[in-house]
Amino acid sequence: MIIVSLTDPHDAQATALLRQSHALMQELFPPEENFYLSIDDLTAQDIHFYTARIGDRIVGTGALRVCDGYGEIKSMFVDTTARGQGVADAILRQIEDQARALSLQMLKLETGNILHAAQKMYARHGFTLCGPFGDYPAVKSSVFMEKTL
Repeated sequence: MIIVSLTDPHDAQATALLRQSHALMQELFPPEENFYLSIDDLTAQDIHFYTARIGDRIVGTGALRVCDGYGEIKSMFVDTTARGQGVADAILRQIEDQARALSLQMLKLETGNILHAAQKMYARHGFTLCGPFGDYPAVKSSVFMEKTL
């Protein structure tokens, strides 16, 4: 069973997963095209940081950043050993529920152009392509998506 809950990003298991995610992004994309939030940034008041557990092991992370008029999905990552088990789906559902509870009208996200599995998962949940938003530059490695709630 997958349990999703609010978590401190400084939890040792959460931090380990976030570091894996950051290392992967640094490997795949140039430094100026990496837009992940630091672990400390994920503790800001406008961030709702979630983890997914299977048993006592954290296997996924995701966050909702509350922006002016919309929510942004950040730090979505699932451990390679837990992929294909619905972890990302469970986290995304929790983020959407929280966004609705906060009366946000839209969710937006930025993901990598070569992260095809992530793009397919977001599309399966009703996200469609859109242009850059917020402070994001239009770079070739970014794909932007949104969903009206």
